[in-house]
Amino acid sequence: MRRLLIVGTVPYNEQSSSRAFDSYFHNWNDEEIAQIFSDPRPPIKGHCGTLYQITDKRILNRWFGKKKDAGKIFYKENLFEKWTNAENSNQVSSTGYLKTLGGKNKGPLLHLLRGVLWKKEFWCTEQFNNWLDKFNPECVFLSFSDDYFIPRIALYVAERFDIPIISSIGDDYFFNNYKSISPLYNIYKSTYKNLIRKVFNHKGSAIYIGNKIRDKYNKEFDLNGKTVYLTSDIQRRPFKIIPINNPYICYFGNIKLGRNNSLVEIGTVLHEINKSYVLNIYSNETDESVVSILKECPGIVFHGSVPYSVVQQETLKCDLLIIVEGFSKADIDATRYSLSTKVADSLSSGIAVFGYGSIECGTIEYLKNINCVTVCSDKSRLKESIQQLLSDESRQRLNYDKTVKIVEQNHRLKNSNKIFEELVEREVIRYNV
Repeated sequence: MRRLLIVGTVPYNEQSSSRAFDSYFHNWNDEEIAQIFSDPRPPIKGHCGTLYQITDKRILNRWFGKKKDAGKIFYKENLFEKWTNAENSNQVSSTGYLKTLGGKNKGPLLHLLRGVLWKKEFWCTEQFNNWLDKFNPECVFLSFSDDYFIPRIALYVAERFDIPIISSIGDDYFFNNYKSISPLYNIYKSTYKNLIRKVFNHKGSAIYIGNKIRDKYNKEFDLNGKTVYLTSDIQRRPFKIIPINNPYICYFGNIKLGRNNSLVEIGTVLHEINKSYVLNIYSNETDESVVSILKECPGIVFHGSVPYSVVQQETLKCDLLIIVEGFSKADIDATRYSLSTKVADSLSSGIAVFGYGSIECGTIEYLKNINCVTVCSDKSRLKESIQQLLSDESRQRLNYDKTVKIVEQNHRLKNSNKIFEELVEREVIRYNV
C-alpha cells in the first residue's frame, strides 16, 4: 500500500463516526498509515502506527510564549485498546478551550478565532516536520472539517511532499449556506470557500458517503471521486416477524438536528397504537434542551449512553430499528447530503427498519431509493405507516430479502476497501505522470 497520511480531527474509534475509517484503511499495515489530529483525548489503537496530536490548549500555550511544542507524538504499541469508560469517551471537545469566547455553539466566531489561533508558525515546528519526514507520505487523506486548520495542514503536507490529496466528504460544509446579515458568518464562509477551492485545485480526488453528495462535488470541482459506503460487520440474524404484543423498538445515535422532535412524534404514535409500546432511545446526548422532550414523552424510554459493543448487542435483540431525520429547513439543510452511520449496521442486521423524516435529507432519500425499508416522509401518514409495517408480515419478509442484495452491494468491507484502494493508487500514479 501507499504510505498514507490522514489529516482529520478525530482518530479511529469504534464508538464514533471515525469508525468509518475501517471502510477505507482496513488492509493498510501500521507502518503505512499515520495521522495528524486535534481531538484532545489520547488516541486508541486503530489503523495508524504513529499519530501526531495538536490541540487548542497547546497552541494557546505557544501564543503565550511557552516553549512547549504544540504537538505530541503517539505510537501504536503504547496506546490502549479502547477508552476505559463512557465518561472518558465524552471528554471536552477540541473546541472546549475556546467556547467561552466563541459561544456555546460552534458558530462563525469560533471558527474565526480558531483560524487566528492556529497560525502556521505555532503548529509547523521542527518536531512536526521531522515526524513528517520520517513517515514520508505518498498521499494525503483529508477528513473534511468546517474549521480552517485541517485543510490548511493537509495542503501544507501535500505541497511539501508534492503528493495528491484524497478528500473524504461526508457532510456538506461547502454548499451549505444560509442567509445571514452577520458579517462574521459571511467573512467565515467566503474565506473557508476560498481555502477549499485551493484544496481541490491541488491534484487529487475525493470519496463520498453517498451518490448525492458525490454528484454535487464532482460536478462543481471537476473531480472523479467515488462513493465509498460505510460498512458493517454485524452478523445478519435469521428472519423474525415483529411480535405484535410487545415489540422491542429502538433508536441509536444522535438526537440533534430535529431528530428528537421526529422521535417524539414516533413515540407518541406508538403510545396511541398500544399503551404498552415504547421507543427505546440510546444516545450519548446530555444537553437537556434536546433530551427533555424525549423524557417527557410517555411512549419513549431514554437510556442514555452505552458503548458501541452494547449498541451492537441491543441491535440484534431488536424487533424494529428506527432511523430519523428532522423536518425543518435548517435540519434539512444540515443533513441534505449526509448518510447516517446507523444505516450500514441497521441494514446488515436483518432487522426491520423504519425510516422517518424529510425526503430531502440524504439518509431518508437513500432508504427510499434502495426500496427495502419502510419509509414515511409525511407526518399525517406516520401512524398509518407504522401500523402497516407492524401488521404486514409479507412486507417484513420482502424487506428482509431485499436488504441482502443491498448490503452485499453497498455495505461490505471488501467492496468498500477495493474502491478506496484503487482510487488511491490511481491518484498517486496520475499525480506523478
